[in-house]
Amino acid sequence: MCKGEVVWYPDGHVGARVLQELSGTLALAVFTAVLGSLQYGYSLGVINAPQKVILQENVIGASNVTEEVPHSSVVMYWSLSVAIFSVGGMLSSFLVGFVGDLRGRVKGMLAVNVLAIGAGLLMGLSSLGKPHIMVISGRALMGFYCGLSSGLVPMYVGEIAPVAYRGALGALHQLAIVTGILISQIVGLDFLLGNDTWWPVLLGLSGAPAVLQSLLLPLCPESPRYLYIKLGKEEEARKCLKRFRGECDPSKEMAEMKKEKEEAMKEEKVSIMTLLGSSTYRHQLFVALMMHLSQQFSGINAIFYYSTSIFYDAGVTEPVYATIGVGAINTIFTMVSVMLVDRAGRRTLTLVGLSGMCCCMVAMSISLVYLTSYAWMSYVSVTAIFLFVSFFEIGPGPIPWFIVAELFSQGPRPAAIALAGCCNWTSNFIIGMGFPYVQAVCQSYVFIIFAVLLFGFAVFTYCRVPETKGKTFEEIAAEFQIFDMSEENIDNKACLNVLYGMN
Repeated sequence: MCKGEVVWYPDGHVGARVLQELSGTLALAVFTAVLGSLQYGYSLGVINAPQKVILQENVIGASNVTEEVPHSSVVMYWSLSVAIFSVGGMLSSFLVGFVGDLRGRVKGMLAVNVLAIGAGLLMGLSSLGKPHIMVISGRALMGFYCGLSSGLVPMYVGEIAPVAYRGALGALHQLAIVTGILISQIVGLDFLLGNDTWWPVLLGLSGAPAVLQSLLLPLCPESPRYLYIKLGKEEEARKCLKRFRGECDPSKEMAEMKKEKEEAMKEEKVSIMTLLGSSTYRHQLFVALMMHLSQQFSGINAIFYYSTSIFYDAGVTEPVYATIGVGAINTIFTMVSVMLVDRAGRRTLTLVGLSGMCCCMVAMSISLVYLTSYAWMSYVSVTAIFLFVSFFEIGPGPIPWFIVAELFSQGPRPAAIALAGCCNWTSNFIIGMGFPYVQAVCQSYVFIIFAVLLFGFAVFTYCRVPETKGKTFEEIAAEFQIFDMSEENIDNKACLNVLYGMN
């Protein structure tokens, strides 16, 4: 039995409210899992720091310092090394369900670390061979790893987390990502590793978290839901659940898993193609994909692309430090989300985040249009950047990663996470490749496009996304059934009110 607190109920009787405890084993397992997210964030941010050094030195396009390569080829090689990371993630995201189900979540994460370590060695030793080949190959391999890791980590954490802490623990995936980005920005400063001598080490460190994770993963229990529902190993699942819950009695969760297993046995195996064609999961899948689209098409990457020039126009003498400041804000407000997500709720924080970001985009557009007319508009644009990042990390940043695991039961969960991950990576690639061209056409009005998109995503969230805070997977599935029933009988306003006026 868990430790609890005495509660006086309205009818006068006294009862105990059970409080689930965070055991040391659970803390170790979550910390170990999100090391993969830290590595993902580091790999996202690290490529920006040495760009100027590498292009100036021509080393990305030369096998040694005596070989000269045309500048256009150097730029092409560099662009490929940046873009190939997203391509690798897009391809491997389809394999998340297969890898996670093949040998389990823990062994799956352990196996894919071979990719990360190999990628780190390729980039770290690139100065000893042909740098352009080794860096591009290393980035492709790292992207392939990150596509798998960005699905396996939320899947594992979502399955082992207690209901009361599922949001907070799930948000740690995003916290680790932004922490990785911040670390890469700091160590990438030119007086540390972002110089012509140490840039291979800077890139090679991308694989370092995988080494630590490989040492810790054997100490982490497997997901009880995977063991029981997928493999039918009830006793092993109970033992793992006891390790995760400490003093808590696992009977209630085992009963929930048993019911979920019985439901899963009635259904056929849910593959990606089956999920795409299924009317049963249509609404859940639509919500999951839209959540990930809202994250990438919010304009967050566009803000990072534009931030340095905006800081420069505002008179910041060292824009790189201002960009690091944005990274710090990123991390701080992700911590805020971790603390609030299980209190305020997923839907509420997402709505607040999207609405705030929409207002910031409008302010950004106005400030850029009038930047040459009014000098003080530069400060408006800088403030808008910091507020935009803050609102992003409160909800739209962390929540899409773990809410997919909440929306689906054990059967379709791996396929759903794979599709959502592919959607995220593809959107990231489109924004990364397309934004410079759209910016060239729209100039200062480019952020109006994102403001319109954010408004649409906010309306969608208000109308279609249910609150999953504090609910079991079974309860969440039941709410989607209520929605489907209400769609068939639109006069049934009570169902809609229950669904959209949740908690």
